[in-house]
Amino acid sequence: MITGAHSIIYSKDPEADRAFFKEVVGLPSVDVGEGWLIFGLPPAEVAVHPARKNGLHEFYLICEDAKDFMAAMKKRKVACSPVQDFGWGLMTMVTLPGGGQVGVYEPRHARPKQARAAKAKAAQPAARRGGAKAGKKRAGKRA
Repeated sequence: MITGAHSIIYSKDPEADRAFFKEVVGLPSVDVGEGWLIFGLPPAEVAVHPARKNGLHEFYLICEDAKDFMAAMKKRKVACSPVQDFGWGLMTMVTLPGGGQVGVYEPRHARPKQARAAKAKAAQPAARRGGAKAGKKRAGKRA
């Protein structure tokens, strides 16, 4: 049924932030046209928290060691907030080149097993599933 997740980071300088995720963080990417990169992410998880309002979402990256991550960012002159201990994990906020921030944390909680794609066919790129027309339709939509 679900084959993955797609997250969006809004940025005033998307080119700089795309370069950060590609060159500094080292995420694999595909160019879906005109330099518009979609990044592959490591295994993910989602939690549902109580809130007074629906439609609020947050995005965090997970690392094995927050202090090691911060040291690597310091070598690349990337600003990070001081590490905070929340009990459930250690977290820092990374300032992206575009001026926004993204949280990076070292979890202390148990990690769930990764969900498997329902069907191998669903994991194929859109262009192979529905031909070139489906690929063009997908590329035209900016995610």
